[in-house]
Amino acid sequence: MGRSNRRGALTFCLLFSLSCGAGDGPRGGHRTVIQNKGSDTLVNVAQAWAEAYGKVNPSVVVSVAGGGSGTGISALINGTVDIANSSRPLSDSEAEAVIQARGVPAQAFVVGYDALAVFVHRDNPLEALTIPQIAEIYGEGGSLDRWEQLGIRVPGCPSGKIVRVSRQNNSGTYTYFAEAVLHKNDYKLGSLDLHGSKDVVDLVSKTPCAIGYSGLAYASTGIKMPCVAREEGAPCIQPTMESAVDGSYPIARPLFMFTAGEPEGAVKAYLDWILSDEGQCILVGKGYAPVRADLPCLGPEKQ
Repeated sequence: MGRSNRRGALTFCLLFSLSCGAGDGPRGGHRTVIQNKGSDTLVNVAQAWAEAYGKVNPSVVVSVAGGGSGTGISALINGTVDIANSSRPLSDSEAEAVIQARGVPAQAFVVGYDALAVFVHRDNPLEALTIPQIAEIYGEGGSLDRWEQLGIRVPGCPSGKIVRVSRQNNSGTYTYFAEAVLHKNDYKLGSLDLHGSKDVVDLVSKTPCAIGYSGLAYASTGIKMPCVAREEGAPCIQPTMESAVDGSYPIARPLFMFTAGEPEGAVKAYLDWILSDEGQCILVGKGYAPVRADLPCLGPEKQ
């Protein structure tokens, strides 16, 4: 072989090895990449699962992105992810779209539970709300627009106007809140619709007039969480991991991972690990309720 031909062969081999990821895996093998996308409620724990699983099985890389439940479900329909994270069930049209696009029905896996908390600024004296009151604040035609209508004055909020903070409509949290609290009524116009759960909490923590909602795991020292009652005179329940899993908190919900068809291979192994003691204890550490109570990371009083 001539010198120029040998150089060309060497260049081809180098380019081929770079494009194919040779040497990425243990002992030079290839690593399997699982694409995982969706719910911002789940994104923190999904990232923690991915990082931990990389140590459990270094031959598998889990790539995690947020963007909202609707974004993840659309990616599952389009075939660009292996697992879609969602804080709500699939709609009938989404379930049908998975079958039409992928040729198999979607499979749902409940991977945990969440209490959808209502947040106010830490200086707000509000201690309790009912579901009908929250609906009057957020729902179209609702009559509650000022804090004094709830019998309180909020320090640092001279206008007294309730500043409603919400999520964008591709969010599973947005959809679930509309179903569980607004009873599928429309939202009032004029709310501040934010992309992520963390954004909601950050804004409420800096805005004395504000109220927002998000997953319990996003709670911070800058906010407080009123207890919530199903109706006037009913028990007012604080959002906690325990009240989410036992169903006593009125705005508790399951958290889902969806696949197109029954998962196999690396994807099945990863989902099995998420539902194992190790995976569920990571979920608990992030402030979510597990799918079962017999975990070694839960004390006897929580089992």
